[in-house]
Amino acid sequence: MMKLIFSILSLFVLMSFHSCENSESEIIFHKSHEPSRVNVPYSDAVETDDLLFLTGQIGKDHTAGHLVEGGIKAETKQVIENIKAVLEHHNLSLDNVVKCTVILKNIEDFKDFNSVYTTYFIKKPARTTFAAAGLAGGASIEIDVIAAK
Repeated sequence: MMKLIFSILSLFVLMSFHSCENSESEIIFHKSHEPSRVNVPYSDAVETDDLLFLTGQIGKDHTAGHLVEGGIKAETKQVIENIKAVLEHHNLSLDNVVKCTVILKNIEDFKDFNSVYTTYFIKKPARTTFAAAGLAGGASIEIDVIAAK
C-alpha cells in the first residue's frame, strides 16, 4: 500500500513539474500613465501572471511637478496616493498590496510616517522599513509595493 501511495505521489510531483516547465509566464513592462513620467528610464509597473511590481514612489505631486510641502506626513500621504493611482490604473487597489518596502530619509520620522501609513493599509501587508540618506528628488520617504492580481 505504501508503495502505491509513493508511486501516486511521485507521478503527481512529476506531472506538476512538467506542467510548470511548459508554462511560460509573460512579463509586461508598463510605462507610466502620468504624462510627466512617460520617458523615465524604468517601468512604472512590471506585471507577471499573478503579481504587479510597482516602482518606488516619492511624495511628488506629478501634476505640480514637485514634492509636496508639509513634512513627512504630507509626503507619506502623497506617496500612497501616487501608489493608489498606479494600482487603480491597473484595476487594483491598496487591498491588493501584499508587500511594502519603505525607505525613510530619517528613521526618527517612523512614528509620523506610520500614523499616516496605517490609515491606508488596513489589511496590513508585509513590510520592510529602513532609513537611507539621499533619496531621489530630495524626498523624505520612498515606498515600493508588490500587489497580487
